[in-house]
Amino acid sequence: MKPAKKMLSNSQLNVLLVENDLNTAEDLANALDDSNYSIEHVSHTGLSLLKQVENIQPDIIIIDIDSPDRDMLESLNKISKSSPRPIVMFAEHEEDTETINQLVKYGVSAYVVGDVNKVRVKSVLDIAMARFNEHQELKKELAVTKQKLSSQKNVEKAKRWLMETKKISETEAYHSIRKMAMDNSQKMDDVAKNILSLAAVLEV
Repeated sequence: MKPAKKMLSNSQLNVLLVENDLNTAEDLANALDDSNYSIEHVSHTGLSLLKQVENIQPDIIIIDIDSPDRDMLESLNKISKSSPRPIVMFAEHEEDTETINQLVKYGVSAYVVGDVNKVRVKSVLDIAMARFNEHQELKKELAVTKQKLSSQKNVEKAKRWLMETKKISETEAYHSIRKMAMDNSQKMDDVAKNILSLAAVLEV
């Protein structure tokens, strides 16, 4: 079921709403009518959330359910890993702490208990978007940091191998790796990996 559609502008965000009550779905669509959020599709809990997300490619997901079942949790987990996006969940009753922690782990950016407040629903979505974007930036920064640490470890191991096999100093080993990287238009990490692969072959 789809609410009355409006033309999406470049600044508007496509919303997938998972809602079994059509009246509530219409109310939410009306509440967001003058905002930058547009509910383009309304689904229900009996349909595959993964397929809906794959087909619709929403910018944000709103889920209004009594309680998330195992299928819903598994779907959220897969979405958070393969195609993360902001998820807002409205629930009639508060879940236990373990379930809430699981929901947050699986990508739920905002969890609201009680009747959906039509007046402040846009604010809830804004906060969810902000939290999601901040979390994604932190994940990127963490990934970059891990990559740098991994690269440094590879270079250090490669230097030690060159020092031991060629009987050269640490400085000479470093410059040797750096020169190979420059000559072959490669990163020092890639050169270091190649050296370590060669070392592993020679040790067999």
